[in-house]
Amino acid sequence: MLASTSRTAMNDEGRHSVSFDVHRVRDDFPILKRRIRGRPLVYLDSAASAQKPKAVLDAMQVAQETIYANVHRGVHTLSQEATDAFEAAREKLRAFINAASADEIIFVRGATEGINLVAATYARKFLSAGDEIILSELEHHSNIVPWQLLQAEKGIVIKVAPIDDDGNFLLPAFERLLSPRTRLVAVTHVSNALGTVTPVRAIIEAAHRAGAKVLLDGCQAVPHLAVDMQALDVDFYAFSGHKMYGPTGIGVLYGKKELLATMPPYQGGGEMISTVTFAKSTFKEPPHRFEAGTPAIVEAIGLGAAADYLTALGREAVRAHEQALLAYASQRVSALPGLQIVGRAAEKAAIVSFVMEGVHAHDIGTILDRAGIAVRAGHHCAQPLMERLGLAATARASFGLYNTMEDVDALADALKIVREIFA
Repeated sequence: MLASTSRTAMNDEGRHSVSFDVHRVRDDFPILKRRIRGRPLVYLDSAASAQKPKAVLDAMQVAQETIYANVHRGVHTLSQEATDAFEAAREKLRAFINAASADEIIFVRGATEGINLVAATYARKFLSAGDEIILSELEHHSNIVPWQLLQAEKGIVIKVAPIDDDGNFLLPAFERLLSPRTRLVAVTHVSNALGTVTPVRAIIEAAHRAGAKVLLDGCQAVPHLAVDMQALDVDFYAFSGHKMYGPTGIGVLYGKKELLATMPPYQGGGEMISTVTFAKSTFKEPPHRFEAGTPAIVEAIGLGAAADYLTALGREAVRAHEQALLAYASQRVSALPGLQIVGRAAEKAAIVSFVMEGVHAHDIGTILDRAGIAVRAGHHCAQPLMERLGLAATARASFGLYNTMEDVDALADALKIVREIFA
């Protein structure tokens, strides 16, 4: 058994940098004090939804109690203060992903809405029958279904970039799919089901050489990696707040300013207009053009607090801690008889999916819950990936910055019990 202690992360040059005390961090998350069925909660489902630190909960509570009002529309004090806090959150998210301008940050309900926004505006306007979109076998349903809806409407062609049996994105095969008709590449940055980190820089460079734009699903990347929009030179990037220790119902679509300026509104209503008559309406500049109606004000403030929290911890330190968890969990779990880890890509985030011979994933999840351990079981909204791997479902342990080596030990010990039950 490995003890979880204060650790010092190593930077790329091998020098000690930022220390990370996971036990101090755990004190920031009130829910981790819960007991489930008489056992301490071991929360290994952060890829579905991460828990929220007190800093996020407090920021939302203070906003509700002291400055809440509708934004952008009032001259009274509360409205002005709420607007300032809302727009300050936009700036925090700009800094968090190093966008060039806060005008490139669109608040959406989550990555799903962000991807649908691009499909309904940019792709609907600029793609025609026969134009091609490239996805990958790693995609979440949210980055498949919107393009299929557009395909049915416009007659576009969807191509799928392959992976190998370990879950590695096959870059040469992807490059062979690019053609003069490729208009958009929409792929995940990190697979939610396998943890694969895709070679996004090379994907973006190849797509741009072919004249295509690139959208990345960053839901599983922003909690684990430091992402930089200007360094990546990506055209669109979508992520959800609840994956990065923030609230549900809020997320971000990043888009290059010059692209957003060419796109029609996603929805019509208040806030996104400049003028309205019964004859004609005119629309605001981005990002407000894409934010019709009253936004998720308090949730945006909470998401800004989550960005502050991750930044203060140090993204390098968080990644080092999670990579240590991944290595230890992979070692402990793979040593169990009859258990196979699914997805052994060369570069992974802290996600361990697995199957156990003779045991359904749902049975694994149910038995682990009796030990107070929360994992996800199923197809993880990635049915085409499961089909590619020849599986109906996997159990998935996904680690966050608050998890410990003791959590890994608890998982391994409980999986031994599962094995004994179904022996």
